[in-house]
Amino acid sequence: MNHEGPSPLVELLNRARAGDESARDQLFVKCRSYVGLVARAQVESWMHAKVDASDLVQQTLMEAHRALDRFRGTTDGEWLAWLRKILKNNAADFVRRYHGTEKRQARRELPLQVQAADRSHEFHRDPSDPGESPSQLVMRREREIEVADAVAQLADDYQEVIMLRNLQRLSFDEVARRMGRSRPATQMLWMRALRKLQEIMKVEC
Repeated sequence: MNHEGPSPLVELLNRARAGDESARDQLFVKCRSYVGLVARAQVESWMHAKVDASDLVQQTLMEAHRALDRFRGTTDGEWLAWLRKILKNNAADFVRRYHGTEKRQARRELPLQVQAADRSHEFHRDPSDPGESPSQLVMRREREIEVADAVAQLADDYQEVIMLRNLQRLSFDEVARRMGRSRPATQMLWMRALRKLQEIMKVEC
C-alpha cells in the first residue's frame, strides 16, 4: 500500500531529531518488540540454546537512544538497519562474554522475511484464504515493526516456531528437534502460529 508523506515511524524519527522528547520515547517503545525478536533470533542461533536476550535489547536501545544524533538515514529501512548494526555489535560482545572463545556462527542480518530462493522449504498458502497468506505477512519487509509487535502477542510456542522457521530459516526437521516435537506436529504448530499472527494483524490494521 502506498502512503503519501513519511511513514509513522519516520514521522516519530523526524520529531525526535527535532528535540521532541515524547516522540523520542515513543520511537524506542515502538521498536522494542522488533529489536527483541531479532536479538533473540541472533543470540539463539549462535549459542544454540534459549537465553534471556532482555539485557542485550536494553543495551542496544540505550546506545541507539544516546547516539540518535549520529544517525544519518531518512527511511524506515535505514533506521532498522542501523538498529540491527548496533544489535549485531552488542550481540558479538554478548556471545564472547557468555560463550567463551567458541567461534560464533557467521550469519547474515535477518529481516523478518524468508528468502524466495529457499525452494526446499517453501511456505504454503491456505487455499481457503482468498486474501494475503500468513507467510506473506512475514515476508513483507516494510511491515517488520508491525510483524514483531504481533509476534510478541503470540503464545511462547508460537513465537518459538516462527523464530526458528522464519527468522533462522531452519528446516522443519531441525525445528522439530529443537522443540522436542515430531515433524508433523511442528508443521501443524507452525501453520497455527502463522494463522494466529494473521488474525492479530488483521485486527490491528
